[in-house]
Amino acid sequence: MSNDHHDVHRRELPPLPALASFLAAVETSSFSRAAKRMALTQSAISRQIALLEDWLGTELFERRGRRVTPTPAAIAYAEAVGPAIERVRSATRRLLTPADDRALTIATLPSFGMRWLAPRLPGLSARHPELLVNFAARSRPFDFAEERFDAAIHFGLPNWAGGDHALLFNEEVVPVCSPDWLTRHPVTNAEELSRHSLLMLETRPDAWARWFAAAGLPDARLHEGPVFEHFLMLAHAAAAGMGVALIPSFLIHPELASGALVSPVAMPLSGPEAYYLVWPRAKGQSPLFDRFRRWLLDEAAAEGGNADTPFVLGRG
Repeated sequence: MSNDHHDVHRRELPPLPALASFLAAVETSSFSRAAKRMALTQSAISRQIALLEDWLGTELFERRGRRVTPTPAAIAYAEAVGPAIERVRSATRRLLTPADDRALTIATLPSFGMRWLAPRLPGLSARHPELLVNFAARSRPFDFAEERFDAAIHFGLPNWAGGDHALLFNEEVVPVCSPDWLTRHPVTNAEELSRHSLLMLETRPDAWARWFAAAGLPDARLHEGPVFEHFLMLAHAAAAGMGVALIPSFLIHPELASGALVSPVAMPLSGPEAYYLVWPRAKGQSPLFDRFRRWLLDEAAAEGGNADTPFVLGRG
């Protein structure tokens, strides 16, 4: 095999620390917040990202003073490599974590895990210091008999085969875009919005059709844009001016509060689907799992999103 082939092969695998720093910066839209997540200094994050940009020969972030914004190329690259890096992390965690009766492994929807669940985990450790809970991202339902998970966070109906369900809360999706995009495309209603690029979520291909039907345009011809795997990537793409996205409002409170995202048409939409904790029926008898379940239900109730709705346990 030629040296040129070896060089190309080596170049196609950037350094893992640089990739991890890059993904953290894309997910947080901030070098300083990425540094806190990675337990590094901000200058170290900047060096890692500069290394990756030099490695790829591509600018990944637009730098405006202290603000950084991922470029469309960065968003697409993060969307592609993020799941692979998470699989490496998950496999390494399984190898390093001793198998004992203190450990649970939970599958979570990626954006739910990053934006809603992760900030609450210190509270779980404080309440149950004896618990060791590992998390891995999964976007779609799976067979508990084939995967080594004790439970999963599920969005949809309570119909996970072979599982019991506990309702966490419902959601309300809203159309959002960047202020710059709205300045360039001053839409005021659903009919005008249908003429523009609509960013899509891979696991909800009919989301925009349902929204336009609720807006009274069931036969609207939609201009479907790029497809993303999870909501935070969708939010970053919308904030970068790539188009309009339909995102649950609870996942983008910071962006809505800061004005990084705005709603061009004020028409939120709720459906019959909701967020559930799902577990194999045999796992429901585990005292260890019961502690985690009660903690998660308490956190969901404290959010107020489920304040008027009793928790529902059911079989699927």
